[in-house]
Amino acid sequence: MWWMKKTLTTLLLAILAIAIVTPNEAFAATQLKQGSVNGDVWDLQYRLQMLGYYDEKLDGVYGSDTIHAVKQFQRNYGLPADGIVGNNTWRTLKRVSVNQKEMQLLAQLVYAEARGETYEGQVAVAAVAMNRLRASDFPNTINGVIFEPYAFTAVDDGQFWMTPNKTAYRAAWDAVRGWDPTNGALYYFNPDTATSDWIWSRPQIKQIGKHIFAR
Repeated sequence: MWWMKKTLTTLLLAILAIAIVTPNEAFAATQLKQGSVNGDVWDLQYRLQMLGYYDEKLDGVYGSDTIHAVKQFQRNYGLPADGIVGNNTWRTLKRVSVNQKEMQLLAQLVYAEARGETYEGQVAVAAVAMNRLRASDFPNTINGVIFEPYAFTAVDDGQFWMTPNKTAYRAAWDAVRGWDPTNGALYYFNPDTATSDWIWSRPQIKQIGKHIFAR
């Protein structure tokens, strides 16, 4: 039956999603402070660079430039500005940023779901994923958001695995850096093809290209 095939596909995708979870997602990151030298520092620097706090070379060394960036991030998010990255700072950082592997997933989502849309429309798709990452009703990792069962058509039909172009990466980057053309949307759909009564019931915010964005 068609529904059995769809269920099996969803289960396989969920297993695959678990398999590609990065170490920083699967395990708690270590506490970082001045003098720390490890892969978590590189991840920290990448995330801070994505958000515009860190402009230096990614070297995996927790030096003065990294401390300055961390303190500025902590101030902006209401955390004690001690320059030490503990559980609270990690938790906040991971709710508003992505690591390198997550950026790849986000670019794939943009390309698969919106490659025929305007640039704004492509950023909007990435913004929805980031909005879900920050919302309490959705998984707390980009991996979880993207591979949540039935969340995105392109994952269900396999288009997600196509190779994204440079525009998709740029759109994903802009969304992570804070551009949200949707004004906080958690859902989007194509009104010409959507058949779900539920998605039509969501409060609509705006239409960008072929997609209606909703809360």
